[in-house]
Amino acid sequence: MITKRIIPCLDIDKGRVVKGTNFINITDAGDPIALATAYADSGADELVFLDITASSDKRVLLMDLVRDIAKAIYIPFTVGGGINNLDMIQAILNLGADKVSLNTAALHNPTLIQDAARHFGSQCIVLAVDVKRCPNGPSGVTPPPALSHLAATTHTLATVYSHGGRTDLGIDALQWIQYAEKLGAGEILLTSMDRDGTRDGYDIDLLTRVKNTVSLPVIASGGAGRLSHITDVLHHVDAALLASLLHFGHLTIPDIKTALTQVALPVRPFPTS
Repeated sequence: MITKRIIPCLDIDKGRVVKGTNFINITDAGDPIALATAYADSGADELVFLDITASSDKRVLLMDLVRDIAKAIYIPFTVGGGINNLDMIQAILNLGADKVSLNTAALHNPTLIQDAARHFGSQCIVLAVDVKRCPNGPSGVTPPPALSHLAATTHTLATVYSHGGRTDLGIDALQWIQYAEKLGAGEILLTSMDRDGTRDGYDIDLLTRVKNTVSLPVIASGGAGRLSHITDVLHHVDAALLASLLHFGHLTIPDIKTALTQVALPVRPFPTS
Protein backbone atom coordinates (compact mmCIF):
# COMPACT_ATOMS: atom_id res chain seq x y z
CA MET A 1 0.00 0.00 0.00
CA ILE A 2 1.31 3.43 -0.93
CA THR A 3 1.31 5.67 2.13
CA LYS A 4 0.57 9.37 2.28
CA ARG A 5 3.65 11.44 3.02
CA ILE A 6 4.16 14.33 5.42
CA ILE A 7 7.11 16.43 4.28
CA PRO A 8 8.47 19.35 6.31
CA CYS A 9 9.99 22.08 4.19
CA LEU A 10 12.99 24.13 5.25
CA ASP A 11 12.96 27.37 3.25
CA ILE A 12 16.51 28.64 3.72
CA ASP A 13 17.73 32.23 3.49
CA LYS A 14 21.23 33.17 4.68
CA GLY A 15 21.58 29.85 6.47
CA ARG A 16 18.39 30.11 8.53
CA VAL A 17 14.93 28.60 8.12
CA VAL A 18 12.44 31.34 7.18
CA LYS A 19 8.74 31.57 6.40
CA GLY A 20 6.61 34.21 4.76
CA THR A 21 3.13 34.87 3.42
CA ASN A 22 2.49 34.86 -0.35
CA PHE A 23 6.30 34.60 -0.78
CA ILE A 24 6.89 37.95 1.05
CA ASN A 25 7.03 39.23 4.66
CA ILE A 26 9.78 36.76 5.51
CA THR A 27 10.44 35.94 9.18
CA ASP A 28 13.00 33.74 10.94
CA ALA A 29 11.76 30.26 11.88
CA GLY A 30 14.80 28.57 13.39
CA ASP A 31 17.98 26.59 12.95
CA PRO A 32 17.87 24.20 9.98
CA ILE A 33 19.85 21.34 11.49
CA ALA A 34 17.89 21.38 14.73
CA LEU A 35 14.56 21.44 12.88
CA ALA A 36 15.61 18.75 10.40
CA THR A 37 16.68 16.42 13.20
CA ALA A 38 13.51 17.01 15.20
CA TYR A 39 11.28 16.34 12.20
CA ALA A 40 13.11 13.15 11.26
CA ASP A 41 12.89 11.88 14.82
CA SER A 42 9.16 12.64 15.07
CA GLY A 43 8.14 10.65 12.01
CA ALA A 44 8.53 12.88 8.95
CA ASP A 45 8.53 10.82 5.76
CA GLU A 46 10.90 13.08 3.84
CA LEU A 47 12.53 16.49 4.16
CA VAL A 48 12.75 19.26 1.58
CA PHE A 49 15.49 21.92 1.69
CA LEU A 50 14.91 24.95 -0.57
CA ASP A 51 17.46 27.74 -0.73
CA ILE A 52 14.85 30.32 -1.68
CA THR A 53 17.20 33.11 -2.78
CA ALA A 54 19.89 31.10 -4.58
CA SER A 55 18.32 31.69 -8.02
CA SER A 56 17.26 35.30 -7.45
CA ASP A 57 20.69 36.17 -5.98
CA LYS A 58 22.46 34.23 -8.74
CA ARG A 59 24.64 32.27 -6.33
CA VAL A 60 25.46 28.67 -5.45
CA LEU A 61 23.27 27.14 -2.77
CA LEU A 62 24.62 26.40 0.70
CA MET A 63 26.52 23.16 0.12
CA ASP A 64 28.00 22.90 3.63
CA LEU A 65 24.54 23.11 5.15
CA VAL A 66 23.21 20.46 2.77
CA ARG A 67 26.03 18.12 3.83
CA ASP A 68 25.43 18.75 7.55
CA ILE A 69 21.69 18.09 7.29
CA ALA A 70 22.24 14.93 5.25
CA LYS A 71 24.54 13.63 7.97
CA ALA A 72 22.02 14.46 10.70
CA ILE A 73 18.93 12.71 9.29
CA TYR A 74 18.02 9.26 7.96
CA ILE A 75 14.95 10.02 5.84
CA PRO A 76 14.81 10.90 2.11
CA PHE A 77 16.13 14.40 1.53
CA THR A 78 15.35 16.70 -1.42
CA VAL A 79 17.44 19.80 -2.14
CA GLY A 80 16.57 22.75 -4.39
CA GLY A 81 17.63 26.29 -5.12
CA GLY A 82 19.79 27.59 -7.95
CA ILE A 83 20.48 24.13 -9.42
CA ASN A 84 21.21 24.61 -13.11
CA ASN A 85 23.44 21.81 -14.42
CA LEU A 86 24.27 18.12 -14.08
CA ASP A 87 27.49 18.78 -12.19
CA MET A 88 25.57 20.61 -9.46
CA ILE A 89 23.08 17.76 -9.23
CA GLN A 90 25.91 15.27 -8.90
CA ALA A 91 27.57 17.36 -6.20
CA ILE A 92 24.34 17.59 -4.19
CA LEU A 93 23.71 13.85 -4.43
CA ASN A 94 27.31 13.24 -3.38
CA LEU A 95 26.67 15.31 -0.24
CA GLY A 96 23.91 12.89 0.76
CA ALA A 97 20.72 14.22 -0.83
CA ASP A 98 18.37 11.69 -2.40
CA LYS A 99 16.61 14.00 -4.85
CA VAL A 100 16.97 17.47 -6.33
CA SER A 101 14.25 20.01 -6.97
CA LEU A 102 14.41 21.94 -10.24
CA ASN A 103 12.50 25.14 -10.86
CA THR A 104 13.92 28.32 -12.43
CA ALA A 105 16.71 26.67 -14.42
CA ALA A 106 14.30 24.11 -15.88
CA LEU A 107 11.94 26.87 -16.99
CA HIS A 108 14.69 28.56 -18.97
CA ASN A 109 16.31 25.34 -20.14
CA PRO A 110 13.71 22.52 -20.16
CA THR A 111 16.21 20.02 -21.56
CA LEU A 112 17.83 20.07 -18.11
CA ILE A 113 14.92 17.92 -16.90
CA GLN A 114 15.46 15.44 -19.70
CA ASP A 115 19.23 15.32 -19.29
CA ALA A 116 18.98 14.96 -15.51
CA ALA A 117 16.36 12.22 -15.71
CA ARG A 118 18.44 10.25 -18.19
CA HIS A 119 21.63 10.64 -16.16
CA PHE A 120 20.34 10.18 -12.60
CA GLY A 121 16.89 8.61 -13.08
CA SER A 122 13.48 10.26 -12.91
CA GLN A 123 13.14 9.23 -9.26
CA CYS A 124 15.79 11.86 -8.39
CA ILE A 125 14.10 14.73 -10.22
CA VAL A 126 11.38 16.74 -8.49
CA LEU A 127 9.87 19.60 -10.50
CA ALA A 128 8.93 22.49 -8.23
CA VAL A 129 6.18 24.64 -9.75
CA ASP A 130 5.24 27.99 -8.16
CA VAL A 131 1.91 29.21 -9.52
CA LYS A 132 -0.62 31.98 -9.22
CA ARG A 133 -4.18 31.87 -10.46
CA CYS A 134 -5.07 34.42 -13.14
CA PRO A 135 -8.83 35.06 -12.78
CA ASN A 136 -8.62 38.16 -14.96
CA GLY A 137 -6.74 36.42 -17.74
CA PRO A 138 -3.02 36.12 -18.46
CA SER A 139 -0.69 39.07 -17.93
CA GLY A 140 0.54 39.06 -21.50
CA VAL A 141 4.13 38.26 -20.50
CA THR A 142 6.13 36.61 -23.27
CA PRO A 143 7.40 33.18 -22.16
CA PRO A 144 11.04 32.11 -22.55
CA PRO A 145 11.68 31.03 -26.17
CA ALA A 146 12.00 27.35 -25.25
CA LEU A 147 8.48 27.40 -23.78
CA SER A 148 6.69 29.68 -26.20
CA HIS A 149 4.35 26.80 -27.09
CA LEU A 150 3.07 26.83 -23.50
CA ALA A 151 2.06 30.49 -23.45
CA ALA A 152 -0.91 31.30 -21.22
CA THR A 153 -4.26 31.91 -22.93
CA THR A 154 -7.68 33.13 -21.88
CA HIS A 155 -8.41 29.55 -20.76
CA THR A 156 -5.38 29.36 -18.45
CA LEU A 157 -6.19 28.61 -14.81
CA ALA A 158 -2.79 29.57 -13.35
CA THR A 159 0.58 30.77 -14.57
CA VAL A 160 4.10 29.76 -13.52
CA TYR A 161 6.55 31.97 -11.64
CA SER A 162 10.33 31.68 -11.43
CA HIS A 163 13.12 33.06 -9.21
CA GLY A 164 11.41 32.25 -5.93
CA GLY A 165 8.03 33.55 -7.04
CA ARG A 166 9.36 36.88 -8.26
CA THR A 167 8.83 36.59 -12.03
CA ASP A 168 5.69 35.66 -13.97
CA LEU A 169 6.81 33.74 -17.05
CA GLY A 170 3.44 33.80 -18.84
CA ILE A 171 3.34 29.98 -18.99
CA ASP A 172 0.22 27.88 -18.53
CA ALA A 173 0.84 25.85 -15.35
CA LEU A 174 -0.99 22.69 -16.38
CA GLN A 175 0.68 22.60 -19.79
CA TRP A 176 4.11 23.10 -18.22
CA ILE A 177 3.55 20.21 -15.81
CA GLN A 178 2.40 17.92 -18.65
CA TYR A 179 5.45 18.85 -20.70
CA ALA A 180 7.79 18.27 -17.75
CA GLU A 181 6.37 14.79 -17.27
CA LYS A 182 7.19 13.99 -20.91
CA LEU A 183 10.73 15.28 -20.37
CA GLY A 184 11.22 12.90 -17.45
CA ALA A 185 10.32 14.67 -14.21
CA GLY A 186 9.58 12.12 -11.49
CA GLU A 187 7.44 14.14 -9.11
CA ILE A 188 5.61 17.48 -8.94
CA LEU A 189 5.89 19.87 -6.01
CA LEU A 190 3.10 22.37 -6.61
CA THR A 191 3.03 25.56 -4.53
CA SER A 192 0.03 27.86 -4.65
CA MET A 193 1.49 31.33 -4.16
CA ASP A 194 -2.03 32.63 -3.51
CA ARG A 195 -2.34 30.31 -0.49
CA ASP A 196 1.26 30.32 0.73
CA GLY A 197 1.43 31.15 4.44
CA THR A 198 -2.23 32.18 4.62
CA ARG A 199 -3.44 29.09 6.54
CA ASP A 200 -6.64 29.24 4.48
CA GLY A 201 -6.27 25.70 3.16
CA TYR A 202 -4.69 24.17 0.09
CA ASP A 203 -5.99 24.98 -3.39
CA ILE A 204 -7.59 21.55 -3.77
CA ASP A 205 -9.28 22.41 -7.06
CA LEU A 206 -5.96 23.30 -8.68
CA LEU A 207 -4.16 20.34 -7.13
CA THR A 208 -6.86 17.93 -8.30
CA ARG A 209 -6.58 19.26 -11.83
CA VAL A 210 -2.83 18.72 -11.74
CA LYS A 211 -3.24 15.20 -10.34
CA ASN A 212 -5.71 14.38 -13.12
CA THR A 213 -3.34 15.81 -15.72
CA VAL A 214 -0.28 13.68 -14.98
CA SER A 215 0.54 10.21 -13.68
CA LEU A 216 3.28 11.50 -11.37
CA PRO A 217 3.11 11.83 -7.58
CA VAL A 218 1.95 15.31 -6.59
CA ILE A 219 3.06 17.13 -3.43
CA ALA A 220 0.74 19.89 -2.20
CA SER A 221 2.27 23.10 -0.89
CA GLY A 222 0.80 26.37 0.33
CA GLY A 223 -2.09 27.08 2.66
CA ALA A 224 -2.27 24.51 5.46
CA GLY A 225 -3.78 26.07 8.58
CA ARG A 226 -5.30 23.19 10.52
CA LEU A 227 -5.49 19.41 10.59
CA SER A 228 -8.57 19.19 8.40
CA HIS A 229 -6.76 21.02 5.59
CA ILE A 230 -4.13 18.28 5.56
CA THR A 231 -6.52 15.35 5.76
CA ASP A 232 -8.70 16.93 3.05
CA VAL A 233 -5.88 17.48 0.57
CA LEU A 234 -4.41 14.00 1.06
CA HIS A 235 -7.59 12.47 -0.26
CA HIS A 236 -6.58 14.01 -3.59
CA VAL A 237 -2.75 14.05 -3.77
CA ASP A 238 0.19 11.98 -2.58
CA ALA A 239 1.95 14.20 -0.07
CA ALA A 240 1.64 17.42 1.91
CA LEU A 241 4.49 19.88 2.29
CA LEU A 242 4.37 21.78 5.58
CA ALA A 243 6.31 24.69 6.98
CA SER A 244 4.95 27.30 9.40
CA LEU A 245 2.45 24.95 11.08
CA LEU A 246 5.37 22.77 12.14
CA HIS A 247 8.07 25.40 12.59
CA PHE A 248 6.00 27.44 15.04
CA GLY A 249 4.61 24.47 16.95
CA HIS A 250 0.95 24.67 15.90
CA LEU A 251 0.96 20.97 14.97
CA THR A 252 3.31 18.02 15.28
CA ILE A 253 3.89 15.22 12.82
CA PRO A 254 2.39 12.61 15.20
CA ASP A 255 -0.72 14.86 15.49
CA ILE A 256 -1.07 14.85 11.72
CA LYS A 257 -0.47 11.13 11.22
CA THR A 258 -2.92 10.26 13.97
CA ALA A 259 -5.56 12.35 12.20
CA LEU A 260 -4.78 10.66 8.90
CA THR A 261 -5.22 7.19 10.37
CA GLN A 262 -8.55 8.28 11.83
CA VAL A 263 -9.84 9.03 8.32
CA ALA A 264 -8.42 5.76 6.95
CA LEU A 265 -5.53 7.28 5.01
CA PRO A 266 -2.44 5.04 5.09
CA VAL A 267 0.71 6.43 6.72
CA ARG A 268 4.16 5.13 7.56
CA PRO A 269 4.51 4.10 11.23
CA PHE A 270 5.44 6.97 13.50
CA PRO A 271 6.53 7.52 17.12
CA THR A 272 3.58 7.50 19.53
CA SER A 273 5.36 8.74 22.65
